[in-house]
Amino acid sequence: MVLILLAFLLLSFLTPFLTRWLKTRVFYLIALLPAAAFAYTLTQTETVTAGGAVTESIPWMPSLGISLSFRVDTLAWLLALVVTGIGALVLLYCARYFSDDEPSLGRFAACLLGFAGTMYGLVTADDIVVMFMLWEVTSILSYLLIGHYTERRESRGAALQALLVTTFGGLVMLIGVVMISSESGTTSLSAIVAHPAQSTVADWAIVLILVGALSKSALIPFHFWLPAAMAAPTPVSAYLHAAAMVKAGIYLVARFAPGFADTPGWLPVLVTLGVWTMLVGAWRSLRQYDLKLVLAYGTVSQLGFLMIVVGFGTRDAALAGVALLLAHALYKAALFLVVGIIDHRAGTRDWRKLSGIGRRAPVLAGITLVVVASMAGLPPLFGFVAKEAVFTAFIEAGQSGNGWAWFALIGTGLGSVLTVAYSARFFWGAFARRSKVAETPLHADRWDILIAPGLLALATVVLGPLAGWLDPALASYADTLPGGGQYHLALWHGLEPALGITAIVLAGGLVLFWFRTAVSRWQDSVPPAVDAGVGYGSLVRGIDRSAARLTHAVQKGGLPQYISTILVVFVLGLGFAASVNRSWPEAIVLWDYPAQVVIALIMGIAAVMAARVGQRMTAVLLAGVTGYGLVTLFALHGAPDLALTQALVETITLVVFVLVLRRLPPRIAEHTRPLHRKRRALIGLSVGAVMGTIGVIALGARQAPSLTPELARLSVEEGHGLNIVNVMLVDIRAWDTMGEISVLIVVATGVASLLFVSGRTAALPRLKESRLLRTRVNRRRVLDDPTVSNEGSEVTRQSWLAAGHTLSAQNRSILIEVLVRLLFHPAIIVSIYLLFAGHNAPGGGFAGGLLAGLALVARYLAGGRYELGEAAPIEPGTVLGIGIFLAVGTAIASLFFDGIPLESAYFSAEVPVLGYLSFGTSSIFDIGVYLVVLGLVLDILRSLGSEIDRQSEVAQANDGDEPGGTEPGEGAASDQVTASGAGRETWEVSR
Repeated sequence: MVLILLAFLLLSFLTPFLTRWLKTRVFYLIALLPAAAFAYTLTQTETVTAGGAVTESIPWMPSLGISLSFRVDTLAWLLALVVTGIGALVLLYCARYFSDDEPSLGRFAACLLGFAGTMYGLVTADDIVVMFMLWEVTSILSYLLIGHYTERRESRGAALQALLVTTFGGLVMLIGVVMISSESGTTSLSAIVAHPAQSTVADWAIVLILVGALSKSALIPFHFWLPAAMAAPTPVSAYLHAAAMVKAGIYLVARFAPGFADTPGWLPVLVTLGVWTMLVGAWRSLRQYDLKLVLAYGTVSQLGFLMIVVGFGTRDAALAGVALLLAHALYKAALFLVVGIIDHRAGTRDWRKLSGIGRRAPVLAGITLVVVASMAGLPPLFGFVAKEAVFTAFIEAGQSGNGWAWFALIGTGLGSVLTVAYSARFFWGAFARRSKVAETPLHADRWDILIAPGLLALATVVLGPLAGWLDPALASYADTLPGGGQYHLALWHGLEPALGITAIVLAGGLVLFWFRTAVSRWQDSVPPAVDAGVGYGSLVRGIDRSAARLTHAVQKGGLPQYISTILVVFVLGLGFAASVNRSWPEAIVLWDYPAQVVIALIMGIAAVMAARVGQRMTAVLLAGVTGYGLVTLFALHGAPDLALTQALVETITLVVFVLVLRRLPPRIAEHTRPLHRKRRALIGLSVGAVMGTIGVIALGARQAPSLTPELARLSVEEGHGLNIVNVMLVDIRAWDTMGEISVLIVVATGVASLLFVSGRTAALPRLKESRLLRTRVNRRRVLDDPTVSNEGSEVTRQSWLAAGHTLSAQNRSILIEVLVRLLFHPAIIVSIYLLFAGHNAPGGGFAGGLLAGLALVARYLAGGRYELGEAAPIEPGTVLGIGIFLAVGTAIASLFFDGIPLESAYFSAEVPVLGYLSFGTSSIFDIGVYLVVLGLVLDILRSLGSEIDRQSEVAQANDGDEPGGTEPGEGAASDQVTASGAGRETWEVSR
């Protein structure tokens, strides 16, 4: 079963590519897979008939008790046959239904095949969490299939409506899934049902699960999404909305019924909503003129019928329910396929425009007559057998004293009368000859398009007389429920009450059809009391309007307003939680040593001054004081790793601020005075008070002993390292670190996307690109000013950095060049040392990468963007990619050695001269961290540094008074603030 699911997944991915080559013939190929799954399921018949089950299980999340478990018992066997058998026929039908020029044909075929595989996994899954995951995948795939015609507003709206309704039910169901698995102590569906939990929590969990089932199977009040979904192509309607997706809710109720049918509220909810849905759906079906909508509302009605029967909770009702489920799948899928053929041949589905199709397409009419008769419950078809079983089960339950059985019998009897009426109306509307309508011309169609509906009609005919053969297989499921036990599926049970009810139903339905004109006028005169579709539209529009008003209220006023809203919500939410907290520490220590007070005072003064000063650069530097104060506190508390990393991060942050501030006015609020300063001050003080209170609460919230001694042992014994901090980052909690470096890559991409609006493929500028331009600039200077020699200082002066001579003399600092030249390579070496020494001493990939990044920052600040290109002639994206590749590769590699993701392995040995060495996969992971951090810094320098320099040069050149731009030092160029003046002189070189 697992291999079948993998085959569905793989072939679904390949289908779009195969479609480019095979066109519509791809459906013949992909239909082989569900056909093979159907054949494989048939091989399990003997085991299932004997009351056994075929099981497979692969551990997935052992710590949570979740596994890829699959189990085929009678119920799963029946649904798997329906899903795969009808799925294969629908795919064959698609090969003739669609033309080669159908838009997005490959995507459609892949989604339909993927849906078939997902439904197969859903009905065979024995783990409730895995089942729920597949449940939600069906909602997503149905959204894509219903909205296949993306250019049509109707299709998009119907797809979104189906997604919202079924996903809402799914979210409610998820809560129930978590609750019931927690109460049962297992995620195994078979175990949950075999040993049902008896508690109030379990009762509420079942109610929540029923909400998911009702929404998926389109019962009131969720019924409106199914008729709207008829905007989908007809094969989707035939498969999803007759045989597969809508059966998921029915299957779920049938699965839980053996263990939870006696749950308080189960029977009243299912019977009441089922009867109501059956009557409303059939009533609405009688008012439709679109043949597809007649079937859609009829499907809603039949789903209500099915929900009553499978949820009734007795043995005979369960037997009748699974028989009715199979009968409905056969006749309703065939009818939808017939409507597709009529639409293809006649060009319309409105039966008021159809006439004489029965005479011109007798084979199609014959197939339709068979399946319509089965839907109406006429003998000797399988639909008659199933409906007889339903009536008998309700009669026997009522005679045993179950009052709900009489209510269900009356409701389903009335619903069946309406079913006969709309069945006759459908066949008459599709194939009758009308005197006032010209005979409908039919387009030619291949005969093999009739194969799929023909086989479904044949199965309906054959299973009627052979119902006794099918009874033992279905009875093994029914026997899991209490009550009854004497009834068996058969075509003839003699003269019994159920037969009389069937006769009354058929007569009543035909009478309604005969007086259809009067009935139609009566229906038109009765306004709908409640229209769920209108209610859905009003609800969605109300939510949209409320969201727009709320957004307008809280997101106006620019960035300060946004931040204020976030902080106010933070204060109100956590402030309330803090006010009702009971975990206060027994004693509060104000300080551990006097230096703490001094450092905190300095940090507080700097923070207040940062909020008060008017110069941006001053505010940034004051904010940096608070960061370096934290570095000091870390160092004094014996946390050198944290102190080192914080110091490097703070330095990098200051550099980034400086690079950004080059493009901003030097003064804060230079053009407009800040507003609402008192309100902002109040918000800031409130946030500080709440954060301080949370810190105090956190100190008193410990309920278990500290993990510090255990971490020390784990770092040595499991992580082979003495530095607990680094071992935690790259080994014990490596998942967190992988998430963090992924965020860093997202940050780098985001920053770059703000600057590189036209692409990021250009490499960093290299020194060789500026030499020719520099020569041209020198030649022009000689012509403009005879006192300037071409052998001037700018060319002959010694450059300590490769690109130092690209800067003008007034912007160069020989001291900075010398320092950077002397310190760059030692900094890189020290960063590599920190990388490899971090497992046993202060350091690690984060600290090493930050130090290497600072070395590149120094090269850029001293020599400009050409110097950065010489120092790191590699794409930042390449560095980031290699880093994340090493980290993720380390996580995946362990899987090939029967390990878990990120499980570490170590190689230890005595090496001559060097002594004992230990190298592990965690070191490879740390190298990935190093490269990601380095790539982030390089990307920021390239974006906020080099790219801004380039854009400034272009802007200055465009503002010049001649094609080449202005002379150096003139106009805007003289006021441009760049890193060590690099932007100004580089503009001279490159213009």
